[in-house]
Parts: sequence; structure tokens; C-alpha cells
Amino acid sequence: MNPNMSPVDWAKRPLQKYADFTGRAPRPEYWWYVLGLIIAGVIVGIVEGIVGLKGMVMGLYGPLTLLLILATIVPSLAAGARRLHDTNRSGWWQLIVWVPYAIVLVLRPATGSTFGAVALAGIVALIALICAIVLLVFLVLPGTSGDNRFGPPTGESTAIAAE
Repeated sequence: MNPNMSPVDWAKRPLQKYADFTGRAPRPEYWWYVLGLIIAGVIVGIVEGIVGLKGMVMGLYGPLTLLLILATIVPSLAAGARRLHDTNRSGWWQLIVWVPYAIVLVLRPATGSTFGAVALAGIVALIALICAIVLLVFLVLPGTSGDNRFGPPTGESTAIAAE
């Protein structure tokens, strides 16, 4: 990790590059940002629970949680795309987690019976788990050394090479 950057600096980078889907993001940039989102989500959930706002939006989210999601969806997608670029993969790989939902939309009308719906739910859950694991592995892998088709390495490897 770049000794000149603290974890908070790494976590802020995706917000500073709000909608920048180009270039590369090293592991610290992405994973400190994810940890920051988890911490923010827990804090917002606690506040909503204390104030009594939980489940006000569609029975699932509180208004503060929904606001957090809406405020961070673009930088989250951009950071994920840049992280995948660092491993020399297209940012479109993020869509793999939506495959199970697309399957449900296509197959749902064909499952008229209760048993068919339960079977479909089980199959979709299994596919969703496999897709999530594949994406997680891609996000955890180290970036390619040197330049790749998405540009030169940034962050941790650049600082080490400059010294």
C-alpha cells in the first residue's frame, strides 16, 4: 500500500472519481471504499432503528438507507469497473450478478405451479451464489503488473515504482 495514503484516503478516492469508469483501481482503493460503505450502512441502519424509520420505503429500506444507496451507486459501479480493469477484465463483468434476476424474468411466466416456483427460486439462488463468487474472485485478484489494455497501474504500484 502507498505509505503516503491512509485507509481513509483510499476510501475517499472512488468518491473523488465519482463517475470515472476509465483507468485502474488498486485493491486498497476498492476494498477500503467497500469497508467504508459497510460502516456507513451499519451507522445509518442503527440511526434508522433508533428513530423508527426502518422499512418505510417499500417495507425494505429506511429513507436514509435509500439515500445512501442512491448517492453511492454510481461511484460503486465506477470503482468496481476500475478494479476489474486493474485485473485486465472489462467492467461489464459486474453485470454477472444480475444474471439470476434476468433468468427469473424470462422463466417466471413458465412456472405456473407452486412447485415450479420453488424449484426456480432454488436454482436462481444457486446461480446467484456462483455468480457472486466469480465476481468476488475477480475483485480480489491482484492487478496486472505494468500496463494493460486499460492503462498504466495506479496507486500502490505506481508509488512503489517511483521510489
